[in-house]
Amino acid sequence: MEISHTEENYLKAIFKISERDGKPASTNAISSEMSTSAASVTDMIKRLSDKTLIHYERYRGVTLTGQGAQIATHLIRKHRLWEVFLVDKLHFSWDEVHEIAEQLEHIKSQGLVERLDEYLGFPKFDPHGDPIPDADGNFAIRKQVLLSELKHSERGLVVGVQDHSTAFLQYLDRMALVLGTPVEVLEYFEYDESMRVLISGEREQVLSKKVCQNLFIQKR
Repeated sequence: MEISHTEENYLKAIFKISERDGKPASTNAISSEMSTSAASVTDMIKRLSDKTLIHYERYRGVTLTGQGAQIATHLIRKHRLWEVFLVDKLHFSWDEVHEIAEQLEHIKSQGLVERLDEYLGFPKFDPHGDPIPDADGNFAIRKQVLLSELKHSERGLVVGVQDHSTAFLQYLDRMALVLGTPVEVLEYFEYDESMRVLISGEREQVLSKKVCQNLFIQKR
């Protein structure tokens, strides 16, 4: 079965929405994720349904079939492996690689993907801390919480981000809050739900609620 790049992107979007929200993807959520109109989403839902790649129930939303999930998972695997390659081997910054990986993920060669995985040392996580599915579609599991969930004096390492936007990643670079950075909660401000944290054991910084809700921490 021939699948277009656009159809692949829709399957990936549905997978991510369902994973994030824990329920079928709504038309509005897909429209937002794909930055397109609801009418375009409706047309694509019909095409993907005709190819038996999704299940659609009116008023409930869209879920992937087994084949649809397999395609989406493989696409995510390629995307995240290419991001590792771009950062680790070509020295791109983590805020530069998403758009490039969006193009590279559509390369069809399975052999290339497996050799890339081996060349990179079979990484479990990409440069943003997202798990990379293995060849069988299994995702690595890691205990992590949002920084906003930590309490006073709790500490941990930055292991991922929920917001992948260029602006947020560049902000984290300026704050020296890259992956692997130790943080400790010194104070919580109830008024605006911001936090005063100790970064790398030496520098205090007040972080907004929005930042705290988009940083994943592995507690120590």
